[in-house]
Amino acid sequence: IHGTFSDAMFLNLHLRTAHHVLFQINEFQCDGPDKLYKEIHRMPWETMILSDGYLSVDSNVSHPSIRDSRFANMKAKDAIVDRIQIRKGRRPDSGPEKKGAVVHLYWKDDKCTVYIDTSGEPLSKRGYRKNPYQAPMQETLAAAVIMAGRWKPSEQFINPMCGSGTLAIEAALIGLNRAPGLLREYFSFKHTLFFNRQIWDEMRAQAKAREVKNTMKIFASDVNPEALDAAKKNAETAGISSFIEFTLNDFEQTVIPPGGGVIIINPEYGMRMGEESALEDTYRRIGNFFKNKCQGYRGYVFTGNTTLAGKIGLKSGRKIPFQSGKIECRLYEYELYRGTKNG
Repeated sequence: IHGTFSDAMFLNLHLRTAHHVLFQINEFQCDGPDKLYKEIHRMPWETMILSDGYLSVDSNVSHPSIRDSRFANMKAKDAIVDRIQIRKGRRPDSGPEKKGAVVHLYWKDDKCTVYIDTSGEPLSKRGYRKNPYQAPMQETLAAAVIMAGRWKPSEQFINPMCGSGTLAIEAALIGLNRAPGLLREYFSFKHTLFFNRQIWDEMRAQAKAREVKNTMKIFASDVNPEALDAAKKNAETAGISSFIEFTLNDFEQTVIPPGGGVIIINPEYGMRMGEESALEDTYRRIGNFFKNKCQGYRGYVFTGNTTLAGKIGLKSGRKIPFQSGKIECRLYEYELYRGTKNG
């Protein structure tokens, strides 16, 4: 995508499923560490990075001269701070923490591309999840799952096994058309000389003005009181708790209101030895729950275990692939027809 630095700021504010927004600075042929240092040192970093700020460098490197990407990071960092020292008389602090400006290298074979990572920390860190509880779904992944499920705010949204509430919260943000970056304080772009505070404040104000009033009601439940407490607190931090009705109960006791809509369940995957067999009954119960209580809805199960998904016992219309960390996952879609078509 071609755009300005302001465009990159806008994307950081509004993208729901992206992790980083990279702003390209330069591209050059590179045959080794010395060439890397030379080319990066030639770039006018004193016009981009604050001399009294903080800098971190990360990279994705595939080159025979580099065995450890941390060496490439160090060479690039040295080139940047040495240049700023010469031009400004002082150098920024540096280290691995993502708390200031972030530069990213993509070096494959003999071509190296240099970016400012305008996000810094992944955009999945929205700022509302103060209580993650156990193995929470990333916010960006939750938003992608909801979008794949084609949910509309005019429909019911039901999330049994809600855990720390990420799916329900992301649904509320989507339903309100609320920019996902509004709650977040840290962005790398704020720590560069390209940052324009007035433009950023205007973008935030415009984003708030685009929010829509909505009478949607989202239903979330969990059998674990600690998980439900975490979900409630996260919803309060996100400012959308009034749109979510939280209930403490097993998923089979979930009250399904009339009118149809979407039901999304994200059960455990059983990745450790012995857990899979213990979860087989849970997945069978999910299938019975869909079949017996959820007619007229679209049911979805998000899981990283295809064997357990087979225990649901219903024919899925779509199997949408996702990646959750290192785990290959699927979102299974079930059209839960009224009458005799539910099997």
